Amino acid sequence: MSNARPHRRAALAVAFALAGSPGALAGDAIEASVGPYGERLRYDEKGLTLTVPEPAVKLAIGGRLQVDAGAAGFGRPDLPEAFPDNVAVRRAWIEPTLTIGKEWVIAFQYDFNDPVLPINDALVSWKGLPDTVVTIGNMKMPFSLEWLQNNTGTLFAERSLANALVPERRFGMAVGHHGQAWTAVLGVFGNAAGNGITGDGLAAAGRATYAPILEERETLHFGLAAIRRERSRGDDRFGLSVQAEAFLFGRPFVDTGTIPDVSHVSRLGAEVAYRAGPFLVQAEYIRTEVERFGGGPSLGFQGGYLEGSLVLNGAGRAYALTPDASTAYAVFEPVGVPEGRRVSRGGAGIFELSARYSFVDLDDRNLRGGSERDVSVGLSWYPEPNLRFIANYVRGRVLPGVGQEELGTRAFTVDAFIARAQISW
Repeated sequence: MSNARPHRRAALAVAFALAGSPGALAGDAIEASVGPYGERLRYDEKGLTLTVPEPAVKLAIGGRLQVDAGAAGFGRPDLPEAFPDNVAVRRAWIEPTLTIGKEWVIAFQYDFNDPVLPINDALVSWKGLPDTVVTIGNMKMPFSLEWLQNNTGTLFAERSLANALVPERRFGMAVGHHGQAWTAVLGVFGNAAGNGITGDGLAAAGRATYAPILEERETLHFGLAAIRRERSRGDDRFGLSVQAEAFLFGRPFVDTGTIPDVSHVSRLGAEVAYRAGPFLVQAEYIRTEVERFGGGPSLGFQGGYLEGSLVLNGAGRAYALTPDASTAYAVFEPVGVPEGRRVSRGGAGIFELSARYSFVDLDDRNLRGGSERDVSVGLSWYPEPNLRFIANYVRGRVLPGVGQEELGTRAFTVDAFIARAQISW
C-alpha cells in the first residue's frame, strides 16, 4: 500500500477543497442569479448546481470523500502487519451530472484515490419512453442489491465478502423498465472503460425484482439476477479475490490467483429484503460457475450475507424503485436526516445500529482460493444530511487462498476496528 500514499494525499487535498465552506456543509444554501437569461447558481450540501431555465438544463457538481482509520490484529503471530497504513483515504470522487429536460442524464464519476481504475460511472441515460431508462456507458451491471446501493449509504463501511463474486463496472448498454411494484433490467457489457472496453469477452446480464409489499413504511423485496460472460483465449487474466471487510488491510486474504483457460463465467444471485419503519434486514446468495477451454473441469464458488440495521431515532431507509439514471433499480436509499434532527439546527443527528454475517468460499476441486467468515457490528451517526461517521468491528476467520503465499496455508482469525468520516455533496 505504500505506493498508494501519494495518491491518497493528493486525493485528500483535492476532496477537501471540493467539499466547500462550513456553511455549505451545515446546509446553509447560497443562491444567486448569474446570467442574463435567468441562469441561477446554487451552492449547498448537494454541491454546486447551475440551472438554465430554457431549455431545462441543470449541471450539478457533487462529490464524496471517505477517510478511514483503524487498528487490527491477526490470531497467528507469524503473519505480517495487519494494516500497512492506519489512516487512509478510501474514496475521493468528483461527480458532475448534467440533466437536460426530463429525458437526458449525463453522469461522470472520477476517483482521485484510484490510480488503476479512476473512472466509475461515465454514462448517458435516456428516459424518453414510458417507465423506461436506456443507458450506454461505463456503469454497474444489473446484479446484487448490495452492489447497486450507493457506497455512501451501505449499512457498513465496506460491502460484504460476497461482493467478491460481483463484477466491477463495465462498459455496455442496458435497458430498464418498471411497473407499479416490479423492475426488470437487461444489458450487454464488455470490459471496464479504464481497461479499454475489450479484453474481458462479452456478457449478457439481467436483474428482475418484485415488491409484494410496497408502502411508505413497509417493503418486502425479492430479486433474482444473472450474468453469462463468454471469453476468448486472448482475453485478460481472470481470478477472484476479497479482503476482510476493511479497506485498510490493503490485500486480499481469499484469492484464487489467475485461473487459466477460462471460457465462460456464469453468475446467479438471489436477494430478499424486508423493511418495517426504522428496521431493515436484507440477504443475498451468489453462485459463480467457471468453465474452461479444452474440456477442463468447471469450478464453482459461492458467497452470501445476512445483515440488518435499526435507525434509533429516525424513519429508516426509503425504498427507491427507479433510478434517475443507470441500472440501480429497486434499492434502499441512504438514511435521511430531517431538518429538526440536524446538529446545525440544535438536534442530535440520526443514529443507526447494524449487524452482519457474511461468507465466501473460493475452494473447489484442486483449486484452493480459500474461504472466510466474518461477523460485523456497527454504529453510524448522521449529524447532517451530507455527513456520516461510522464505527465498525469485524471478527473474521480465514483459510487463506493460494494467491496469497505470505499468509501460509493455516487458518487464522482477524479482529479489526474501523472508523470512517464521510462527506458527500
